[in-house]
Amino acid sequence: MGIVNVTPDSFSDGGAHDTTAAAVEHALQLAADGADILDIGGESTRPGATPVPLDEELRRVVRVVHELAKRTNIPISIDTMKAEVARQCLDAGACIVNDVTALRGDAAMPGVILKHRPGVVLMHMQGDPTTMQLDPQYTHITAEVAGFFRERIDALCAAGVERNTLCLDPGIGFGKRFGHTMQQLRELNALQSLGLPVCLGVSRKGFLGQVTGRDRTQRSVSSVAVASFALAQGAAQILRVHDVAATRDAVLLWQAIQRTAPEDAR
Repeated sequence: MGIVNVTPDSFSDGGAHDTTAAAVEHALQLAADGADILDIGGESTRPGATPVPLDEELRRVVRVVHELAKRTNIPISIDTMKAEVARQCLDAGACIVNDVTALRGDAAMPGVILKHRPGVVLMHMQGDPTTMQLDPQYTHITAEVAGFFRERIDALCAAGVERNTLCLDPGIGFGKRFGHTMQQLRELNALQSLGLPVCLGVSRKGFLGQVTGRDRTQRSVSSVAVASFALAQGAAQILRVHDVAATRDAVLLWQAIQRTAPEDAR
């Protein structure tokens, strides 16, 4: 899942693709690099981010989705917590809604999902982007995140959302301290017990810099390393990344190692 931030303030690449033309060009390059999904976002959800007004978010993303739907067959995801943004982008050609609030942030969002029947990425987040990193607390993060997902899955399925359209994102860095993140990654395969795909987003995030000392522009290798760890554990089915080409290479090598028979080495 290639990340396309149509924003001036995203933590890693804010301002790099904040026009329709630049965002479309970048998305098509990610497609050429091997992206299987393009995730378009018009509102930064980095810690402390200022909420974006509805009209501004619509201005940023709807035309991008519309243009990409005309120029590529790759599935398009809209990264939003606003129902109206999701609705207009689904009408424009998106087929996935990636919601950091797990469809809790806008009371109208479940209705949009029921009408359009897209794929849905549900993310765990303690608090909201303005407050989530102030003082996150857990007794046992793995159990609490899994419990949160069970509740959301049950509630949404009871409302008529089809279970097989759902995907789970553990929300690395969203209301988590460094220790919480390390525990989540160690125990990530626990989410497989829920029987749904897991979308992992660690690309260029702050915890990588805490370990390596590198700034956000130099975290491609560490991002790929964590993605490879998740693959090796069988703990993630979708990798949400900025560096598609490098991650694709890692995935291809991992797949080759898994399927190569002993006689192929002769």
